[in-house]
Amino acid sequence: MGILKSLFGSSEASKPKNNLNWIALNSIEQLDEIEQKSNSKYQAIFKHSTRCGISSGVLRQFERQEDTGEVDFYLLDLLSFRQISEEITSKFGVMHQSPQLIVLKDGAVVAHGSHYDIMSVKI
Repeated sequence: MGILKSLFGSSEASKPKNNLNWIALNSIEQLDEIEQKSNSKYQAIFKHSTRCGISSGVLRQFERQEDTGEVDFYLLDLLSFRQISEEITSKFGVMHQSPQLIVLKDGAVVAHGSHYDIMSVKI
């Protein structure tokens, strides 16, 4: 096993580094809090489907960016909390996609993107 590890690396070393401090989005009530917090700081919601290869790939890419502390990042597990996604559509007027990034400032959506376009969303 040691020689294989040296040839191919350990599974820990091959995992991409997560630079973001995710906040789990797991209640509809948090949406009001996110909206309020957006008055002083950007808030970003990443909708993620744990069964989707595209979603997992985009999430790994997204997590490689540096967390400057200027944005609060929320991660929504769509399989566990689909009703929250439906409320986001209703509350903020952004049609559901997966994966999807929604950025709020001053109580309003200022940017959003889905699939590979997430990487070009400017915060």
